[in-house]
Amino acid sequence: MARGDQIYVMRPLGTLAGVYQHHGIDCGDRSVIHYSKAGQVAEVARTSFEQFSWGNPVHPVHHTAAYADAVVIERATSRLGEQQYDLFTNNCEHFANWCKTGRSESAQLADFGFRLDHYQLSDLRRLVTGKTVEHSPEQAMVMAQRALGDVATAYNTLLTAQQTAHQEVDGWQRVAQTALARDRDDLARAALHRKVTAQKQADSLTSQLADLVDMQITLQRNRDRAAQQG
Repeated sequence: MARGDQIYVMRPLGTLAGVYQHHGIDCGDRSVIHYSKAGQVAEVARTSFEQFSWGNPVHPVHHTAAYADAVVIERATSRLGEQQYDLFTNNCEHFANWCKTGRSESAQLADFGFRLDHYQLSDLRRLVTGKTVEHSPEQAMVMAQRALGDVATAYNTLLTAQQTAHQEVDGWQRVAQTALARDRDDLARAALHRKVTAQKQADSLTSQLADLVDMQITLQRNRDRAAQQG
């Protein structure tokens, strides 16, 4: 990592460890600008690298096109003190992507299967957080069922990707063993490097699948509650 890099660390969600990516901008001096939740209100703050990482591995985010490092830092600094965090429209990933590329995007929301154009944001927040949707029980049931469909689609997509990643892990392990048997240490090292990369991808996908299961349980509970009210 270097000054101006967009970085992320895996953070827990409730009792699930390593579920989602928390993003920030590396200032190059062991400090990070990110949407910090250290206080009572989420705020864009400059904290130590240790406060950002919580002792977990930190990874860089690679973009095909991005602002110069100085511009990235300037953009991040310009929003220090902001307290407008919103899971669906202005989360930590939205912020970091905006600083780096100018695009306020969150790939994680898409990965979790949410197509925001299908919902009123206020309704979607209530569905995910477990609060009552301000509609009739019938409408609430329809919305919860639709969200469950999105979650199911995302789950199946991520599950396929996870299985592929695990197959790659096993494949590169076999390649490394074969290379060692032929005294090709160079090929074995290269294969093990690819194995580590595939394992990281598999672990990330496993975390996202766990989050989707937790989300599914919440949506099913809300759907059942709406059915009882109908």
